[in-house]
Amino acid sequence: MTAAFAMDWLNLLFRWAHLIVGVGWIGTSFYFIALDLSLRKRAQMKPGVLGTAWEVHGGGFYHVEKYMVAPKELPSDLIWYRWEAYLTWVTGFALLVVQYYFNASAYLIDPAVMRLHPSEAIVFSVFSLFAGWFIYDMLCRSPLGRHTPALAAALFVLVIGAAWGFSQIFSGRGALIHVGALVGTIMAFNVFRVIIPNQKKITAALMAGDAPDPQLGQIGKQRSVHNNYLTLPVLLLMVSNHYPMLTGHPQLWLIVALILVIGGMVRHFINRHDAQDSIADYWWSLPAAGVALIAALIYTAPRDLSAGGLAVADAEAVAMVQTHCAACHAPTPSDPAFEEPPKGIILQTTADLTRYKELVLAQAVHSNAMPLGNMTGMTAQERERLGAWLLSH
Repeated sequence: MTAAFAMDWLNLLFRWAHLIVGVGWIGTSFYFIALDLSLRKRAQMKPGVLGTAWEVHGGGFYHVEKYMVAPKELPSDLIWYRWEAYLTWVTGFALLVVQYYFNASAYLIDPAVMRLHPSEAIVFSVFSLFAGWFIYDMLCRSPLGRHTPALAAALFVLVIGAAWGFSQIFSGRGALIHVGALVGTIMAFNVFRVIIPNQKKITAALMAGDAPDPQLGQIGKQRSVHNNYLTLPVLLLMVSNHYPMLTGHPQLWLIVALILVIGGMVRHFINRHDAQDSIADYWWSLPAAGVALIAALIYTAPRDLSAGGLAVADAEAVAMVQTHCAACHAPTPSDPAFEEPPKGIILQTTADLTRYKELVLAQAVHSNAMPLGNMTGMTAQERERLGAWLLSH
């Protein structure tokens, strides 16, 4: 068994596990926010109950009650929802290690952005994730945390600032995946460091016969709502490395800003709909998401190379491919990270280039996603000339 084969299997297994536990966590988050928003006050409710909801699913009916802080007594079989969040972060970080840390030179580092040793890139990666959480946590605990619009604006700026900073250090792939990892860390640590500890304090107070501090529940609810609004953006950021139109964009911070607006507005529309608010109060959220999406389409549109008028010979195009692509996209790759050409794509002849024309344009002309980490030093002029050849065939 070779190292590349073993790493591929680790990558697959961690990715699979990350999806499984992530679906569980996101599903739980979506359900409880929707449940919370659907609670209604009724004529007869138990003391301390904020609201109730009736639900139907799977052939049966459910009657759910939510207490303002907590009931006077708790059963021994109380259900906690936490491991989905913990394991999502653990498997996600493991995937970051396997995909980006073990292949830092290819996926994490771009010498044209910053020349880093793999160990330096990894240290900064780990430090930035935890530093981002501490900054976010301090903002929430500060007086700003009591003013929702101001706090939302501050968190928006925090994520955009992180996106800009990552783009000055990492490759496009590395920068966007780290924005997603930072947001994911904030979400998981909200559960690990705030929501669950606060719930434990409330439970311990009840067990001791004391009145729980209602602020503990309010803080937990605040962090839970943050997680809910961040879910849709983080999902897109986590799959962004498959789309060079995103990872190759020169203004990554702007792309991240638009992703936050699109995901946040869609989530807001769903939440207000679940709360059965008047459509007049939230109709604007979907148009706002639509405007942001149109802006994203415009800003990520490929450059028009048709007016260049460049005449590029077949031999020159093949020579560029041999220099910059053949290490990976050959029948037997010379790059030790691959035992076979990625996605089965071989690039050695003009016929190969013509066959995979659209993919080469997307990955190596309209963006700098390829070569990985630009380890061969492909220049902007070479990309332009390769694009001119492709567009003429």
